[in-house]
Amino acid sequence: MNEALNVFNEPLIVCGTSPMTGAYRDGCCNTGVYDRGTHTVCAVVTDAFLQFSKSKGNDLTVDYPASNFIGLVDGDKWCLCVSRWIEAYQAGVAPPIILKATHIKTLEYISLDELMKFEYASPII
Repeated sequence: MNEALNVFNEPLIVCGTSPMTGAYRDGCCNTGVYDRGTHTVCAVVTDAFLQFSKSKGNDLTVDYPASNFIGLVDGDKWCLCVSRWIEAYQAGVAPPIILKATHIKTLEYISLDELMKFEYASPII
């Protein structure tokens, strides 16, 4: 199996494990034939994005145990469908992203220059 790469053409790092994210629930924004939504963007979700997604018919704040999904809250790291992230971007509510955890396939949909405008800056503790 080939190693997954991020948008910098480097090894993909873990996006989030609490809650466990990824189309394959492995913590990474890996993609493949069984990833119907192309969940390649590692985002730090915001309330504005969560409300936007809900308005589009995908309420990410609700638990779906059958899908091994725990509802998200502001600040959770989650692998988003690239198409939904782009919709949010166009609507002005795109959440910040962790580029080193964002799969290289994302670049088939949006440029690195645009993505870099949304790079997550971790708060200093």
